[in-house]
Amino acid sequence: MKKPKPQPGLPTREQILRFIEASKDAVGKREIAKHFALHGNDKIALKALLKDMTDEGLVDMAPGRAFHKHGGLPRVTVLRVVAIEGSNLWAVPDRWEGTAPPPRLRVMEQGRKGALGVGDRILARTEERGNGHVAHPMKRLAASAETVIGVLVEDVGPGGKPMIWLRPADKRARFDFAVADKGDADIGDLVRAELTGRGAAIKAKVIDRIGDPFAPKALSMIAIARHEIPHVFDGETIAEAERAAGLPLTADGREDLRDLPIVAIDPIDARDHDDAVWAIADEDPGNQGGYKAIVAIADVSFYVRPDGDLDREARRRGNSVYFPDRVVPMLPETLSAGVCSLKAREDRAAMACHLVIDKHGKVTSWRFNRALVRLRANIAYEHAQAAYDADTPRDDWDADVLPTLRSLWACWALLAKARAARAPLDLDLPERQVILDEAGGIAEIRVRDRLDSMRLIEDYMIAANVAAAKALEAKKSPVMYRIHEPPSREKLVSLKDYLETFEQSFALGQVITPAVFNRLIDGFSEDDRLPEIMQAILRSQTQAYYGPANAGHFGLALGSYAHFTSPIRRYADLIVHRALVDSYRLEVPGKPRNLPARTGLGEADAKGLSRIGEAISALERRAMEAERETVDRYVAAYLAGKTGEIVAARITGVQPFGFFATVDGLGGDGLVPVSTLGSERFFYDEAARSLDSEHGRVSYSVGQRLDLRLMDANPVSGALRFELPDAPEGGFRNRPPRRDGVKGKATGKDKAGKHMVGKRGRPANIKHKGRRR
Repeated sequence: MKKPKPQPGLPTREQILRFIEASKDAVGKREIAKHFALHGNDKIALKALLKDMTDEGLVDMAPGRAFHKHGGLPRVTVLRVVAIEGSNLWAVPDRWEGTAPPPRLRVMEQGRKGALGVGDRILARTEERGNGHVAHPMKRLAASAETVIGVLVEDVGPGGKPMIWLRPADKRARFDFAVADKGDADIGDLVRAELTGRGAAIKAKVIDRIGDPFAPKALSMIAIARHEIPHVFDGETIAEAERAAGLPLTADGREDLRDLPIVAIDPIDARDHDDAVWAIADEDPGNQGGYKAIVAIADVSFYVRPDGDLDREARRRGNSVYFPDRVVPMLPETLSAGVCSLKAREDRAAMACHLVIDKHGKVTSWRFNRALVRLRANIAYEHAQAAYDADTPRDDWDADVLPTLRSLWACWALLAKARAARAPLDLDLPERQVILDEAGGIAEIRVRDRLDSMRLIEDYMIAANVAAAKALEAKKSPVMYRIHEPPSREKLVSLKDYLETFEQSFALGQVITPAVFNRLIDGFSEDDRLPEIMQAILRSQTQAYYGPANAGHFGLALGSYAHFTSPIRRYADLIVHRALVDSYRLEVPGKPRNLPARTGLGEADAKGLSRIGEAISALERRAMEAERETVDRYVAAYLAGKTGEIVAARITGVQPFGFFATVDGLGGDGLVPVSTLGSERFFYDEAARSLDSEHGRVSYSVGQRLDLRLMDANPVSGALRFELPDAPEGGFRNRPPRRDGVKGKATGKDKAGKHMVGKRGRPANIKHKGRRR
């Protein structure tokens, strides 16, 4: 399109719009005035005209005071990277005022130093290309202004004047923030606010009202809002899910396994059933004492195809997120709880892993194919365990379900034998389970039982995951590995220092394997300190992640490992399924209308596995943190009615400002401030993870059990606060003054290297902003 020629006098609205649309560069008032040769009073009139056009919705103003057509993209604007698809990066405008969904732009990274990732902000020049837009990055920008999720409270401020404060929902936050603008939110509302200013002048401006933090299911909404977890599917994604759900399911291109009594064993409240199992004694004379098994996994790749709206949304979410009061699924419920879910007495599409297991529990061969299955039963872990133990079927089971359980248990005995020989890391850490009543209230919080039926399914899934990785390796195909690297030397040194406080040696020169840690655990098996030892070992481990460069799985003691068994709830598994489709030519016949044709991985995604792995690893960590925080909030809500009571507790962490403790049998995490510990000064011993009184009369260390008084339980943040049962109200005020000449004034440490705790329980070098709670 040619630029319109300059016109004498003030231009019309149509002329300005044509000039903005035709310009390749950012267009501000100066550029418009220059183009139309405006001077003096005409420039003043132009300013008023542009304001009118903005008010009328004809143009929008972008950052930098550049104009663009309303509902369109500025020529130069700030974008946020939101997705990685193969080797392509996709971004959306950082701020979008249009009524239509924000446009997605492909980011052209040629020649840029430093790879961009999801969440990065860039200043970019935008260009219309074909039916869409591309973005040419100009520079990477700093993170946007800090936002905080919290509750509005009214309290006194400086000089006793009533003020509105934002109390953060993050229990690690130690300060409230004065609210400069609460918008349409009310006191008690859960809000999202933007922090402005610096230091003591920092203020909170409410930008979004989320709702009532104490309404049913609100505790999970706090985590959803705080971690920006997508929880609503757009219309295009729902529409594609409904089209996919209508795909005809036939035996074409599939092995018909509907006659086999395959069963699914899952949590009692499971809604999405990814996996099902079957086993039978192998009649092959060459495998006497061995078994054949099938691990049937939902064939999600048949329904969620590359490059569609469904696939983009699944990748953006990365995984399902499980809260006590809701599930935020990776896929719309039409698929996740519908046609993808392996339900009894209904035909379902599956990806089948066929295993041959010898009498020693070694998997000697495997093959993968697409299959058609019809499960005999969906069984809860508890029911499967009870039926096997009593050798009695439930009334609603078909006659062949109990014999299938017997065969599954017999085959599992072999797999368990091989697992024991492999000696993976054996950390049996308790898992809290929040039980809600029909009204959404807390009925019970308990430690989830660990049943053999759970271990059985776990070992079948591990066998199938290993087979998937090795099957792809055999074809020299790209693999999205699940990687768990050995502990770093730095973490091992920290573990060694900690173990020395228990008079337990730990040789750094030995070859570190999971069995080394298992021997440590066995040595404390009859010791009350076993939970602390296991927690210390857990802290020494690296974070597992996804990627295409195999480094093995240290914790499972496996050389090759991938996630294959949960494609309804994990995007990594879907990638592995697609790779198997490509490698073993498992495409099903037929070309569906209004859906992408192929179900395999494709070249672009195969080349982009590294970037995809980084993105979904970060999303997994986000989900885990959100789930853990929400359980803590439910624990705090459960304990809120018990403030003032004495509870049995265990110290879980020590810092210069106090120690953290958890309630036995319930969990949660609460602080005992050092200011409440007594009139003596306390020293922080980092190696021993302890707080020691100045004269050695009292010591508080990780793992120590003691009674504490619950002083506060905050369901919004999940924070608990404790004091010693005999602590005076307000803590101890008569602590002796600091003796700088002895205690190391500059470093805050004494001569032995212990951190000296200040008069208010805070090291002198810690600064804060906002109002301390």
